[in-house]
Amino acid sequence: MNQPLTTPDLGARPFHLTVEREMDASPEAIYEGWTERIDRWFAAPGTVLMRPEVNAAFFFETVHRFENQEKADRYPHYGRFLKLEKARLLELTWVTGPKGTKGAETVVTVELYPRGGGTQLRLSHAGFPDEESRDQHAVAWPYVLEQLDNRLK
Repeated sequence: MNQPLTTPDLGARPFHLTVEREMDASPEAIYEGWTERIDRWFAAPGTVLMRPEVNAAFFFETVHRFENQEKADRYPHYGRFLKLEKARLLELTWVTGPKGTKGAETVVTVELYPRGGGTQLRLSHAGFPDEESRDQHAVAWPYVLEQLDNRLK
């Protein structure tokens, strides 16, 4: 397994969260969804630059329009893979703008455990700059994981 060139220092940013979800999809399908098919469930199609390799930088955008908005907002996401263990684990840095991680390099860890015909997924997201950013992600991640599961069915 390749080692990351560097890992983020999260010491000054102690805010983190953990979300767990029982998924209908297999660990293999979920792993592939995160590493090779993120545009099928999360990223805006045509915006993904991603290779499933440790130290490989990636970019994609998400686009959201809430009911009270006339125009959709674009949310660029940047990062790099820190760990990849096929169908078991992936760890990546995660950087978004003012309405996300506020430019902080955070770390998302996704652990996959086979359970029955599906998967127990544990997502940890660490290194938020403040409680507000953490709390926004605590609301968003369950919805995002639901989308992943629904799109993989």
